[in-house]
Amino acid sequence: MIKKLIKHGVNWPKVVKIASAKQPLLGNTYVLTGALTSMSREAATAQLQRLGAKVSGSVSKKTSGVIVGAEPGSKLSQAEKLGVKILDEKTFLQLISA
Repeated sequence: MIKKLIKHGVNWPKVVKIASAKQPLLGNTYVLTGALTSMSREAATAQLQRLGAKVSGSVSKKTSGVIVGAEPGSKLSQAEKLGVKILDEKTFLQLISA
């Protein structure tokens, strides 16, 4: 049955398996704001998730850090207001390469 479906053009998305051995950011949540110069937001999200972190679209008291690029939005002021750790792009790159 599966061979027939494939023959008729039915495709399934490729499954990306995340290695569980090295996930130093497991349990952490990060928020991205502003434009990063070294990579796209999608690539930054993928890197964080690969290391075990969650990526959220909004800042809360439970946010581990806000990654700030050029021309950040209101998420930066929200992070400052809540006392959430703020990471510039250089610090973010060090975090994901550790």
